[in-house]
Amino acid sequence: MRDDEILTRISDLVTEEHDLRGKLTAGEVTSDEERNRIKQLETALDQCWDLLRQRRARRGAGEDPDNAAARPASEVENYRQ
Repeated sequence: MRDDEILTRISDLVTEEHDLRGKLTAGEVTSDEERNRIKQLETALDQCWDLLRQRRARRGAGEDPDNAAARPASEVENYRQ
């Protein structure tokens, strides 16, 4: 995935998150459904941001950014802020 594709994916995920919150307010989804999907969206966002950071770091180090790979959710979810 190229940087622009990753950024588009991030934008799509954020849009879905906002839409989901609106659906909860409108009573179109239950709070459990919203909570479960939000967790999935947050994980996918973490993976996208991690991949983008990897690509930028590789580029900054003179390496090929295309060698960066998405890490498993279990790995990116355990990062410390």
